Amino acid sequence: MSLLVHVFVEAADGTRDYLDAPDGVSETAGFERWRTSVWGSPMVRSLGARFFPRLAEDDLYVEPDEVVAFLDECALLTSHVSLIVAGMGPDRGAEEHTYNLTSKLANISDAARRAVQAGGGVVIW
Repeated sequence: MSLLVHVFVEAADGTRDYLDAPDGVSETAGFERWRTSVWGSPMVRSLGARFFPRLAEDDLYVEPDEVVAFLDECALLTSHVSLIVAGMGPDRGAEEHTYNLTSKLANISDAARRAVQAGGGVVIW
């Protein structure tokens, strides 16, 4: 199973409407095992991440008023990809880990930017 990232907006009745991604945009946010091995890892936590580690326990909902801070956290993790990759283990080469992590962070950041434009939030599940 893979984690997915989606944008949501609050409907007038208080429910959440999940927006479709534009054509050609990937919504993948990593493998299910990344909940603990990457997003909730000691390395990500040591960088000061406060959103991504929540995935170790449950799905991550970033409310509309938190999305800008979440984008900052995405940028923080992106700037430290090599450190995160070093903690991911030797089951694959560092190059493949770097590509996978960088592409998933790009997908998540893209969704967060779309959420800002829509006045909505982000969910990773």
